[in-house]
Amino acid sequence: MVRASGERRWSRFRNRLASASTGWWLLIVIFIEAAVALSVRLPLAFGQSPWGGLDKSTELPGFLALLVVPLLVFAAWRVVRQQQRERNQAFQTSRLMDTVLHTSQDWLWASGPDGRFTFSSPACKDITGYLPSELLGRHITQVVDTRDLADARENWAKDGSNSWSRIVTVCRHKDGTRVLVEVSGRAVLDRDGKEQGFEGTCRVMATETARSCAEIPARIQALLTDGSIMTAFQPIRCLATNSIIGAEALTRFSGSEGVSPEVHFLEAASIGLDVELEILALRTALTTAEALPPELYVAANFSPRACLDPRLTAAIEESAIPARRIVLEVTERQEVADYGPLAEALAPLRRAGLRVAVDDAGAGFASMRHILQLKPELIKLDREIIAGIDTDPAQRALGAAMVGFSSEIGAALVAEGIETEAELAAVTKLGMTAAQGYLVGRPSLMPADWARWGQ
Repeated sequence: MVRASGERRWSRFRNRLASASTGWWLLIVIFIEAAVALSVRLPLAFGQSPWGGLDKSTELPGFLALLVVPLLVFAAWRVVRQQQRERNQAFQTSRLMDTVLHTSQDWLWASGPDGRFTFSSPACKDITGYLPSELLGRHITQVVDTRDLADARENWAKDGSNSWSRIVTVCRHKDGTRVLVEVSGRAVLDRDGKEQGFEGTCRVMATETARSCAEIPARIQALLTDGSIMTAFQPIRCLATNSIIGAEALTRFSGSEGVSPEVHFLEAASIGLDVELEILALRTALTTAEALPPELYVAANFSPRACLDPRLTAAIEESAIPARRIVLEVTERQEVADYGPLAEALAPLRRAGLRVAVDDAGAGFASMRHILQLKPELIKLDREIIAGIDTDPAQRALGAAMVGFSSEIGAALVAEGIETEAELAAVTKLGMTAAQGYLVGRPSLMPADWARWGQ
């Protein structure tokens, strides 16, 4: 504290010294100019030529020129002073921002239009486990599922706003754990109003702002009984025929605007009701899927632990959707220590026609273990691999390798998160089987949209 106070006093002394020094130099220059003017004017007053070289024809112009010089010097001094003040202000602002970045518990971030981080403050280490240097250039799906924020973004876009505030979602920590966070941000627009990226803040939900743990059981029990669970479908397009071949079921909760669906599953897991919620979400999805065109398959996310529950078999057998139209996407919500029981539980369903998919392949080691152990019929490539695949040679090489690998094991390869025509063209050229993403089709709760997918 004493040191900081001393530094401030020294800074003020230097500024005063610089100001006083500049003022003295100006007085010296003016004195010199006045002396030169008098040395010219006085000889002329007595009819003599100053310095033996000036005459009356040059008297007035010379004298005016001598008077202009101090004015120019004074103007230059004012400009220098203004620049000095601006530099001092910029330095102080920069130092203040640096202090905020290094002491704030809020994570300040920015991303480009391609969804890759262009800035990350040091607070990201405490929230995500990653250093800023590890996130720069990486896609935001490294730490958060953009689908979790999709509904919120749709809401503020409809209102004509380019910002959102305190969206509750789940952050994927480097160690594999899930962290409840609040995200606020805004779109960065150019002069034409076109999005150039996003910037905002993220913070771990504080104890006083997080919903009380005592309220979680009642809230989850209400979800299990009040029918507030809904299903949205997002189309999956075959790249060879350009037709819609399937739809992924995405769970939505009515009355939960601004809260990621993943938050509800995380809360349910905290009290041991995650499997119950997953079973209910699957039953709801299969019931809702009866309105889909009959040629489309239905893909639903399911955790490894939920796959071991006998109610999974009952839900599928009781559904009006035949097993051959159902794809079970195995997620990474829990670590699988022994794949034997998991494979054994899925075997009867697979013999009945059910297919298994591994979701977010390439996002972590767990998904690759799922592929090797489960031998799935579908592999869904994570957005981290797809984003920018049209411009990144390394990503294209990895994509090509996955095409060859999936072909060797007889699995279809689905590219997730397609958002640009260039990405779509790139994955098509590589020979991937299907594509899913906002460019192909956004999630929809409307049966009228689903009907068009079959046309």
